[in-house]
Amino acid sequence: MVACMSVPAITFSDDQAQAYDRVAALLHDAGVDLEDGILLPADGATGGVLAVTGKAGSGKTMLLAALVRALTDAGVDLVSGDFEGRRRKDRRTLAILAPTNKAASVLRNRGVPATTIHRILYTPIYAPEYEKLAEWLAGTGERPVMEELTDLALDRAKAFYDSVKSIPAALAAAGLRGSDFIKGWKRREEPLDIGFVDESSMLDERQLDDLKEIFPTLVLFGDPAQLAPVGLSGEMVFDRLPDDRRLHLSRIHRQEQGNPILDLAHALADPGLMFEEFERMVERAARTDDRVVVAQRVDSDLMARSPVLVWRNATRIRLITAFRAAHGAPEFELLPGEPLVCDGIELPLKHRKKRIDLEARGLIKGAQVVYLGPGKKDGFARLHVFGAEEPQVSAAAIIKIEKPDEEEPFIPSAARMGAAFLHGAAVTIHKAQGSQWENVQVFAPDLWAAAQAGRSEAGIPLWKRLAYVAITRAETRLFWVVRNRLARPVAPLSIDDLRGAAAPFSLGMPEPDALQD
Repeated sequence: MVACMSVPAITFSDDQAQAYDRVAALLHDAGVDLEDGILLPADGATGGVLAVTGKAGSGKTMLLAALVRALTDAGVDLVSGDFEGRRRKDRRTLAILAPTNKAASVLRNRGVPATTIHRILYTPIYAPEYEKLAEWLAGTGERPVMEELTDLALDRAKAFYDSVKSIPAALAAAGLRGSDFIKGWKRREEPLDIGFVDESSMLDERQLDDLKEIFPTLVLFGDPAQLAPVGLSGEMVFDRLPDDRRLHLSRIHRQEQGNPILDLAHALADPGLMFEEFERMVERAARTDDRVVVAQRVDSDLMARSPVLVWRNATRIRLITAFRAAHGAPEFELLPGEPLVCDGIELPLKHRKKRIDLEARGLIKGAQVVYLGPGKKDGFARLHVFGAEEPQVSAAAIIKIEKPDEEEPFIPSAARMGAAFLHGAAVTIHKAQGSQWENVQVFAPDLWAAAQAGRSEAGIPLWKRLAYVAITRAETRLFWVVRNRLARPVAPLSIDDLRGAAAPFSLGMPEPDALQD
């Protein structure tokens, strides 16, 4: 297959064109002909697993987006996890996935309709009348007549869906809440056809096995320079694939635009580079480009929406304590506007359905959240979940605020079971993987400590892996914080920037009634 014939009207580098053709060959084996834009007979064909790797700026997202356009042009249906209509025999499906809501929202902001792995593993159950409405929005059913929705509301929902391919968001635009039309969640029973997984360096073996059960053809996009999941001994799941199932993009596209943040990230590949010389490189970059800043103090105002990235848990807890003190937060309660990070779901096995519900709404481990205030019932909290399509929820919450030199955290919100949270003004670099923020503060004293410790991961000094991941979280500006100090906030904590989001809906527990908010 000739590269220039098979790729869309877009300028690819040689390695991107070769990767496109290799993926196109895989998809052809699975019954999708991208060159002619047609679907071949579905005969149970499978393409298996293929990985496309490359460092930040190598064009992985550009390649993924081009492949998605070609697949949809060929007639493949996108499955978002929001709604799935009746399966047709001749239908071929594609899902674009990311391990976290934040990573999925990064792709959506770049025009790629991504969803989370959880939202594909577990599918929503719609009330029958709203299933007909969803089918109409998706183009597979007739326009419904509904007493509770006016023609104007239906038109508003359709216009929204035509712009943003999200059934729940379109129904919210019509004035509905998630609890109105989604009655529950179930584990996916029928497989799909093709899966694209971004940020696949975050996958562990169990997640990969789950995905392989659903997708006979799976393409992993990942960065081999990031930190491996705990338990994989410095390896990513794609490192274990055969050589002929791994493609690597080596040319750096964004670097050609003169991005000093990427220049610094890729300088870390020099095996002879020591920490002190790297820090001098940061200082030189800061003198010539305002996208890199050498900061003498941590900016407490920035911490309210983008966490300081650290290596050590002890550093994280000290910075959180200093942040709360600087903002005058009471010792045993939260202020509206304080950032949180979801630490998982604490539920007994008999509430598996409610766990699925919480995770599908965006409350999965690592989700970035802002505390809006207490709920109507004890143990509930009103929250804004970044990256979720309906970001404001009221949920049974277990919020833990850790303190330096104290084993037990204080718990300002203490539901007996529900979503668990830690404070989010500072997070470890491991937990930051898959996320991006406009402005990122990297706590350099922790990276120096990692360099002094002399630890390595998969043959690469740990401080370099940490620095690479931390630096590439910055979309616009990198703050390299060199001193263990915190600047006083300029403005008080606020939730004014979040008021335009949808009104909160409740994620209560099924029993007892007192836990319903």
